[in-house]
Amino acid sequence: MSKTKPEGKQPAIDRDLYSGLIRLHVLHHASEEPIFGLGMMEELARHGYRISPGSLYPILHGLEKKGYLRSKEERNGKSLRKLYRATPAGKRALEGAKHKVRELFRELIEGE
Repeated sequence: MSKTKPEGKQPAIDRDLYSGLIRLHVLHHASEEPIFGLGMMEELARHGYRISPGSLYPILHGLEKKGYLRSKEERNGKSLRKLYRATPAGKRALEGAKHKVRELFRELIEGE
């Protein structure tokens, strides 16, 4: 039994599957340079992920709570912007995840 989904909406199962990939994207970019919410939303959109601030910010906060990201506020003109960088623990976690991603990639893509 299939339900028609509204335009632009992803089924919950897709969001669940993609949430780990989104976290890896965030860690990857935060290990290269400071990131901020809106910039990360735009970067993820370039990869086909449509994510709202209400979904992204809890991910950023969760990664920070786990010690993978560290944030600081910086003044950007008249407003404050919260910037996130990967911590050493976040960089180690990303390196470990790269091995798992390569293994999965080989099974999913190269094993065809």
